[in-house]
Amino acid sequence: MTGPAWGRAYFAAQAVAGAAWWISVFALPLIRELTLGRLDPVMVACADIPLFVVASAVAACGNKAAAVIATAWTCLVTVALASYATISTEAGWGVVAMAAASACSIVALCLVAYGRVPSEWVLRGPFAFRPAAQRPTAAPHVATTFAQLVLFWSFFLGVIPLAVSELEHRWAVALPIPGIAGVIGAVLLVLASALGIYSALAMSTLGQGTPLPSAMPNRLVIAGPYRWIRNPMALAGIVQGAAIGLMLGSWLVVAYAVIGSLVWNYAVRPHEEADLRRRFGTDFDRYCDNVRCWVPRFGN
Repeated sequence: MTGPAWGRAYFAAQAVAGAAWWISVFALPLIRELTLGRLDPVMVACADIPLFVVASAVAACGNKAAAVIATAWTCLVTVALASYATISTEAGWGVVAMAAASACSIVALCLVAYGRVPSEWVLRGPFAFRPAAQRPTAAPHVATTFAQLVLFWSFFLGVIPLAVSELEHRWAVALPIPGIAGVIGAVLLVLASALGIYSALAMSTLGQGTPLPSAMPNRLVIAGPYRWIRNPMALAGIVQGAAIGLMLGSWLVVAYAVIGSLVWNYAVRPHEEADLRRRFGTDFDRYCDNVRCWVPRFGN
């Protein structure tokens, strides 16, 4: 199937799922309570059925305007329902379902409109790939790299997971997680953090650059943890996120880490590797032939 065909197929599935959900809302009080709380289902249905269900069905026929309408409405409902759930502590599972639908609708809209997901859009401006400025010593790169670690770890592994965990309980969508998961998470966090620091040191001292796209290394780094795996810092970050989810007892934080890994692997990594291939040519190709992307290969 082509990109547009996949997009249309998603909108068709969304139309069917939306219709089935509305039938269950009116037929099953528990579904209505979990996904809409005390909102009037008739009032919501008057807007949602034409703008979500019908628009998705029309988008499945290839109508781009309908795809835009369905996607915009889905995102709007997600924001509105999340606000309602945060204030009222109701309809949390509706927020989870609509958030997933929003993300998938955006992807499907891109497929319908462009035939692909234009992931290069996220790598423009300050996030565009550029080599780091040349320095006489590695010290400035090391300092910049560790400043980045503090900033990014504080935000992506601190602020966001705590906020997600709080919302998970506020929306009443928390699931029971065994207590041993916290211990496992703590061990994984220590190991992944050590890997992240080791990788950052190798990148900044040997590569004469930083992990950020706006200050990429000037040399191809194939030493340290890069001998065993091509993306040790990304692997460390994914495991850190999942580990914090286990420590917080939050399945949504674990899902956040998994989603982040998918975004990085499919939206960022191809562009990063294309940039490395342009700059390092056959050396990078040879490196890719010998070192795998995600599964470590020891003994090289």
